Amino acid sequence: MEVSSSAKLIRKASLGEFFDRIRKGGWRIVGPVRATSPVIRREPGETPVLWKEVQALDQLDLHATQTTLSPKELFFPAVETILKYRFTGQKVEIDPLESDPPQTVLFGMRPCDARSLCTLDAVFGWDYHDHFYESRRAATTIVSFVCTQPDDNCFCTSVGGGPGDTTGSDLLLTSVSESAYLVEVLSSKGEALVAAASELFTPATGADDKLSCLPSIGKEPDAAGISQKLPSLFSQEHIWREQSLRCLGCGTCAYVCPVCTCFDMQDEANLSSGKRLRCWDSCAFGLFTLHASGHNPRKTQAARWRQRVMHKFSYLPERLNVLGCVGCGRCSRACPADVNLKESLKQIVEIQG
Repeated sequence: MEVSSSAKLIRKASLGEFFDRIRKGGWRIVGPVRATSPVIRREPGETPVLWKEVQALDQLDLHATQTTLSPKELFFPAVETILKYRFTGQKVEIDPLESDPPQTVLFGMRPCDARSLCTLDAVFGWDYHDHFYESRRAATTIVSFVCTQPDDNCFCTSVGGGPGDTTGSDLLLTSVSESAYLVEVLSSKGEALVAAASELFTPATGADDKLSCLPSIGKEPDAAGISQKLPSLFSQEHIWREQSLRCLGCGTCAYVCPVCTCFDMQDEANLSSGKRLRCWDSCAFGLFTLHASGHNPRKTQAARWRQRVMHKFSYLPERLNVLGCVGCGRCSRACPADVNLKESLKQIVEIQG
């Protein structure tokens, strides 16, 4: 795996000082933090890892395979006010919203999550440029760490990624020895962070072999060509019915997914004022496609499961040239009924004809 000539080395003992320099440079830092307050856990003794603003490096958990929730909410909140208004006599006056977001560093992201931002960029910049998303995206710098402990739910290599994928990151750190990280500088945002503590970095040498430091993740399922195969399976209802039998329609998969972008609009108002909210939604919900007439074009869970798979692996690639999945495995880990997307895709790939 070829590494850029601009790559650097930083001693692991200097990572805390690098973190402090970033904070002193005016950046807000958000990273993976092991939860301490009581929360709902899927497994006994399991402690979720969540994205939180931090003040010191030792608050971060940089060793977890993956955060429980994706960083999507930092760019596309679960509930977001997009409009405030007041009634003044017969007129409606629009109130200004919050100022531009602060300059933020996401410190400790995994490559699959960094890659997911490319899909979000495509969706929110498609036929209309979404100011709310794009302003947060522009104000955010991504510092990712190579994945070292993938689990059985990970399948990033099947969808074009990998544990050392640089896509979407501004800096990517790889542990190349017990004492040092290889730092790939991938954008002007990354260069700005390195410049804030330039004396902590030294040029990387050809001996710093990134490839040998990456864990092995089997390419199974091999999703190459699945986008072309899916349309021919659309009408084979037995496939979707069998795969959806355990689905509860709870929407957990969409809420933990780093690239699901379905939303609804809700107004909260009284006689004097109101606000319009953008709220996450999910195609797994029975009411998602319910018409005012009472007709529902996707009235079964099988139809809704088919929509989820087709959207991620056929419709998005066809329309925006991006996949709706990065193989992070969160949906499979979080599903209360053990519906496993990786296994479902393997079944689809293996269908003959």
